[in-house]
Amino acid sequence: MSRNLSGFGIDGPSSGKRRLKALLAQSDNRKCADCGAPDPKWASANMGVFLCLKCCGVHRSLGTHVSKVLSVTLDEWSDYEIDSMIEVGGNASANSTYEAHIPEGVSKPGPDSSHHVLTQFIRSKYEFQEFLKPGLRISSSNKKDPPPLEASFSRSSSSQISEGMVEFIGMLKVKVIRGTNLAIRDMLSSDPYVILTLGHQKAQTSVIPSNLNPIWNEELMLSVPQDYGSIKLQVYDHDTFSADDIMGEAEIDLQPMITAASLASGDVGMLCDMQIGKWLRSNDNALIRDSPVKIMDGKIKQELSLKLQNVECGARWKWNWSGSIPLDQ
Repeated sequence: MSRNLSGFGIDGPSSGKRRLKALLAQSDNRKCADCGAPDPKWASANMGVFLCLKCCGVHRSLGTHVSKVLSVTLDEWSDYEIDSMIEVGGNASANSTYEAHIPEGVSKPGPDSSHHVLTQFIRSKYEFQEFLKPGLRISSSNKKDPPPLEASFSRSSSSQISEGMVEFIGMLKVKVIRGTNLAIRDMLSSDPYVILTLGHQKAQTSVIPSNLNPIWNEELMLSVPQDYGSIKLQVYDHDTFSADDIMGEAEIDLQPMITAASLASGDVGMLCDMQIGKWLRSNDNALIRDSPVKIMDGKIKQELSLKLQNVECGARWKWNWSGSIPLDQ
């Protein structure tokens, strides 16, 4: 869990941060644009609306080509993204367009609505734009950004629909730092990259060519489903003309982080730096040493050093993570 209360994930004073904070303070933005839940801490930068974490999970499942979701407290915002939010004018202004003509018999969901109801309403509102005035259709793409890499959503795509039905309890930001003494899979070296898997989600780092001690320092974002399990970490060697070779793997227990985040569900920014939990090393896990969970600089963080398993040589993996768990209430 990470709540950078000093200012929207941007260090130091900035006019952009102040403008975004002033926009969030408007009365219409103190409730989620889609379900009305109080105190939203997320936003769709291209739609110009502030969202609760429950609705944020649905928006993320639509893809960034439909809704680009940012945390008001975790993520860094560009000036262009802040300008886009201010140009829309807030939740009331956005809803006057996106909810201009809600058909009779369709009700706007509330904070206690099921994930299924939220998904149907949000997709109808933004992706299919069914509630706009007749003849009006809005492009949600950011013209200053490159085209999205992911494919457009199709109503017939059952795998994407099922993923959109998953209910999330929080967000996890993972920083993959480095690997040490990785296995050789080519003639003299390897081209390693990392895949993190949580439920049906996968996140991948870049490939580091010809390096057994790669340094990534890359941040990956995962949504934590309500029925979460462990995170599976796999390291692969990239091959151009054949299947990529496995270089080791590890299972990461989420429970210590989630438990600690739940205990510190209040204003962690008001707490001093302290340890609030620990994942203990044992013969049954991949930890090299005990992994404490700490409050540091107003954020909940956990750093892990892991020994990859199912690999022929000793290999170390180091990463840290932060996230927003549990759901904003």
